[in-house]
Amino acid sequence: MSDDPSSVPPAQPGEPSPFGPPDPAAQPPVRPGVPQPAAGPSVCPRHPDREAYVRCQRCGRPACPECQRPAAVGIQCVDCVRDAARSTPSAHTVFGGRATDGTPVVTYAIIAICAVVYLAQRASDSVTLNFAFAPFLGWSEPWRFVTAAFLHSPQTIFHILLNMFALWSLGQYLEPMLGRARFAALYLISGIGGQVAVTLLAGSPTAADVLAGGRGAWFGAVVGASGAIFGLFGALLVLNRHLGRSSTAMYATIAINGAFGFLYPGISWQAHLGGLVTGLACAGVIVAFRKQRVRHLVWVALVAVLAVVVALAVAKYLTVPVDIREITAG
Repeated sequence: MSDDPSSVPPAQPGEPSPFGPPDPAAQPPVRPGVPQPAAGPSVCPRHPDREAYVRCQRCGRPACPECQRPAAVGIQCVDCVRDAARSTPSAHTVFGGRATDGTPVVTYAIIAICAVVYLAQRASDSVTLNFAFAPFLGWSEPWRFVTAAFLHSPQTIFHILLNMFALWSLGQYLEPMLGRARFAALYLISGIGGQVAVTLLAGSPTAADVLAGGRGAWFGAVVGASGAIFGLFGALLVLNRHLGRSSTAMYATIAINGAFGFLYPGISWQAHLGGLVTGLACAGVIVAFRKQRVRHLVWVALVAVLAVVVALAVAKYLTVPVDIREITAG
């Protein structure tokens, strides 16, 4: 046999060369999506100091044990898993919110906040004094438009129990349908709308009212989640109508709860009305911008609803004498 290397036939792809280890260029091509044999150690691209005996089923690159991720078929590398997660669109609810596992996390969080705040109210009167809403304080301390929706009457436990039961019932239905972010926005904007309605319907205060000791609706304090909850009531009516579901029982519930504000003293029907109207408006824009091509505009629309509510409050305050408008709690 001749020793001339030129007389030796070339090695076939995948076969050992008579002159040493096989040339990597002569290896069979790697085809993505086709299981690859573990034909020997290779170097992991992410960890060059480690040998890898398994290849990714998607890109065909070697993957050490730390970089391997179980897939529907075989093993994928962490890079391919990450790229797939980025390219896969996230699931959305029928109204454009991000789909969740159905747990009403925002509802539970609001209930927990209200419970903690209620205990703080029972422990110190200053909590109610510093965070309750009253029209005469709205201009100088505007945060009260929001904080009042998390306070309740410290004199009775029934106020918070009834509101939290209603919130729990509505939240389990609405939050998974809307998504957590949209549900939270609905609650907050409706709560603010309730306080704004109290301001708009409180009449026009005069200096005589101040001299008389601050009597009248303009100086009355309001607490409770009722305005926000009525906003959830209103949203439910709009969303159910869009889905073709009956809301007959809900109309009766809203009517009964609304009547309490007229039949029993100390209940603000103004906040109920303002929350209901604001909730209807918020739900209307959520439905209008539910489709994928305009889904990103829903937040612009919700901010627009909030802007209108705030503008109404500002317009009301501008009709009030400056000395009365700028009264502070101190």
